[in-house]
Amino acid sequence: MTTEPVSLASLYRLLAFLSPAFPVGAFTYSHGLEQVIEDDDVCDAASLEAWILDILKYGSGRSDAILLKETMRAAKQGNEATVRELIDLGLALQPSKERHLETSAQGSAFIDAVLKAWAPETDGPAAGLFTRLTDPSGPDRPTLWPYPVAVGLVAAAWEIPVEATVTGFLHAFMANVISAAVRAVPLGQSDGQRVLAKLEPAVAGITDEALRSGLDDLGTSTFLGDIASMAHETKYSRLFRS
Repeated sequence: MTTEPVSLASLYRLLAFLSPAFPVGAFTYSHGLEQVIEDDDVCDAASLEAWILDILKYGSGRSDAILLKETMRAAKQGNEATVRELIDLGLALQPSKERHLETSAQGSAFIDAVLKAWAPETDGPAAGLFTRLTDPSGPDRPTLWPYPVAVGLVAAAWEIPVEATVTGFLHAFMANVISAAVRAVPLGQSDGQRVLAKLEPAVAGITDEALRSGLDDLGTSTFLGDIASMAHETKYSRLFRS
């Protein structure tokens, strides 16, 4: 695999887009973890690491990485039909109502934030596609955006390298879930950082796999995580929306 160089400008934009300060409301979602904690399946740093690793390798981490990569590939070609199909696919893959909300609310908020402050300034095919798909007067403008597709389109429009984008996306996902665990288990900040550090090799491997994979490789096998997400829908008292 050839690594694309990352310019300082691209790095700055990527850090901004995936920062906890970017207004997508990521802190309000736990990806079903709140239910898993209540069921006592995640109760310390070791069990949190194991749970996140499974999600990354066999669940939405891997699938979202592939969706993001495929979106960037199609966007760079200006392939509007394929990006629209990926929008529909990204929404259809969600296993529960709350997971659908998690990806669509964050993705749609991401697009809105980009339009208000980070509209692409390049003139390539991806930037033109972004303009067409987000035109407020467009009759076929998507109303809901799955988060990885939204990030992939914007990253392509800003000409950010795909490997860096996938790595950053997975890191942001892990960091948000770990932050939820720090609050809900609860765990200490140092335990949270140790989990994040231990998962670095997994993110590198999943990024590499995603870059070599296609849509035929999509699929998840994290049934307990999916069931936890469904159970969370009926939870009476909660800290998180998912």
